[in-house]
Amino acid sequence: MRRMYVTAVALMLAAPLSAKADPVKISPLLSTAVTSSGQPIVLPQGKIQLITSIYEIQPGAKLPEHEHNSQRYGYMLSGRLRITNTGTGKSEEYKSGDFIVESRGQWHKAENIGTEPIKLLVIDQVEPGEKTTVLRKQDATVGRN
Repeated sequence: MRRMYVTAVALMLAAPLSAKADPVKISPLLSTAVTSSGQPIVLPQGKIQLITSIYEIQPGAKLPEHEHNSQRYGYMLSGRLRITNTGTGKSEEYKSGDFIVESRGQWHKAENIGTEPIKLLVIDQVEPGEKTTVLRKQDATVGRN
């Protein structure tokens, strides 16, 4: 009888441990129809080129004033980033796990405000051959296509 009791207790305790986790877990990050500055999100028409990059930005580093002519998205893998729209003066701070929908055609700058390097996944959708970023002061383009 005692053996049956011990077996029953062991089965009850083991049941939660053997329960399977869902094979797919979806954790929504963001649902929006506008950029960080309130612009409607507009995708290029026709053929597009998808460009993905990982940016690594060291503590204290500052990105120069720039703009994007096409839609750009970012996902913060690590670190703390401040983006300031230089036209409005409005700043937003992003941390690990945040999703960013950058403004288009508006000058802005960014900086690492944390103590660790930023790792930022960047996704650009541009017309084939279009540059991803335009610098304001140097009147040059950066990025790759």
